[in-house]
Amino acid sequence: MAENAEKRNVRDLLILEGIRELNEYGYQDFSVRRIAATCQVSCAAPYKHFKDKHSFVAAIVEYINDQWRQRQEALLARFPGSTRRQLVEISVDYVRFLVENPYFRSTIMLRDDDFDKEFVRPKGRLSPLADELVAKFCSEAAMPDDVRHFKLYIVRSLIYGAALMFDNGEMAYTEENLRLVGEAIDREFTLPRGEWEPGRK
Repeated sequence: MAENAEKRNVRDLLILEGIRELNEYGYQDFSVRRIAATCQVSCAAPYKHFKDKHSFVAAIVEYINDQWRQRQEALLARFPGSTRRQLVEISVDYVRFLVENPYFRSTIMLRDDDFDKEFVRPKGRLSPLADELVAKFCSEAAMPDDVRHFKLYIVRSLIYGAALMFDNGEMAYTEENLRLVGEAIDREFTLPRGEWEPGRK
């Protein structure tokens, strides 16, 4: 049992250092040897946990997915029975997740052709629940597909825009401002039909 825990700790240490490595050097120059040196383990140690560079980076993306998945599950349990409340709470908490984990955010938003080509699908798994909740709420409210796409675009824009504004200091990272983000998202699902139709003048 202790040996398994130690292996898990080494694996997590390598992943966390791998996140920093990916942010600093990108996917193309990602160095398993450099990570091993920083973690003070042998050059062979990472390969006890990851088959190669690709599986190492895949494990990094999955690690970030797991951290976010656990938070989502806890929120869903706290607000059962209300799609709209779940949607708002998860959206606001995703802003928290992005702001409070800058290395995670940088990895999610990393622009690297090789990285994007290899990991676009696992990266995309970070937001499907919010997408599903938008679709579910729009279905419950009998909103058509074009409105659902429009709402999803608005929600994503509010999430990533707020995270960027908090990060660059344009908006103070406070609970009050997080509440305002939640209210802005919630408002999108409060507007009467005539106001939420795309293209309405």
